[in-house]
Amino acid sequence: MAEKPPALPLILAPTLSAASIDALLSDVEIAPALQVADHVTGPLMAQALGLALFDDLSRRVPEAGHYWTEQRIDGRKLVLDHGALRTVGAGFGALPPGRQAFARLLEPLGYRQTAIYPLDRLGMTGFAYCHRDFAAELPQYFVSELHPERFSPEFQTAVARVTGTSRDPLTDRAQQRLSRLARFETVTIAEAAELLSDLVGCFARQHDIPFEEDYATLLAESAEMAWIATEGNVFNHATDRVNNVEAVAEQQRQKGRAIKDRIEVSTSGRVRQTALRATPVQRDFRRGDGGLSQRLVPGSFFEFISRDHYAEPESQISRLDLAFDTGNAQGIFKMTASGHK
Repeated sequence: MAEKPPALPLILAPTLSAASIDALLSDVEIAPALQVADHVTGPLMAQALGLALFDDLSRRVPEAGHYWTEQRIDGRKLVLDHGALRTVGAGFGALPPGRQAFARLLEPLGYRQTAIYPLDRLGMTGFAYCHRDFAAELPQYFVSELHPERFSPEFQTAVARVTGTSRDPLTDRAQQRLSRLARFETVTIAEAAELLSDLVGCFARQHDIPFEEDYATLLAESAEMAWIATEGNVFNHATDRVNNVEAVAEQQRQKGRAIKDRIEVSTSGRVRQTALRATPVQRDFRRGDGGLSQRLVPGSFFEFISRDHYAEPESQISRLDLAFDTGNAQGIFKMTASGHK
């Protein structure tokens, strides 16, 4: 009897091109247990989602795509460490507020919230989601919430106007399948392929084109909320876990790429991060007279991170430090704070 083909490429097939699937499966580190699986569990769906979202970002951020190609030429596989997205903590429109809109997707796939990071300088809070079974192998999610109540009344009104048109993209079909995965059941490959398309659709802008005046009000107080106004809930950045982030930064600098001037180092010293500057994108805005205008704004970007191992105090077992750091995060977030035209 012929062996069943692995499920992962079949799940990805309706959402991604054959060329993208081949590149992802050959160029990205994937846990062997998820490469050969022939039935669809939560972890396998998590792997498919991480690959699809990385592929999307690599298309929206050309330098990420160029870097990916260079790693392939060098014979090195990418290690998808984490993806980051931004949300609004208050509830406007049909979309659940803040991290709730994404916890309902991630938790059925096996993710759990592992830490909370105050981002007080930005009027935000970050929430880390790490997979319970494949903590180091599957990408984490860093979901940040912006708190409108920490800003001026004019700002809060603009936030409500911008996000009040938000739609909830999660279909009843997707919710039913997520419920099954949450109960540690499986779904068929055909169901998983449909679910992947539904989940990817959640990582997008769900509200209407913002008004110029509202955007200006938001930008005056929070570059992060202005970014949400144009980009919504797409991946703000994706991250390659590398052995030596300092060397990678220097290589990118020598290639003429706009990379952060300094390396962000965690309080522990074990986590070091830097990033390429955000890709400028042209976005539409609504004018007061009902017409449209366009302006260049910051889009998404690509990040690099090095993580050291540490010995657990009691057992002395060596663990990869998968934590984030408030100072690092606030430094990295500045990558989208400039580039407005």
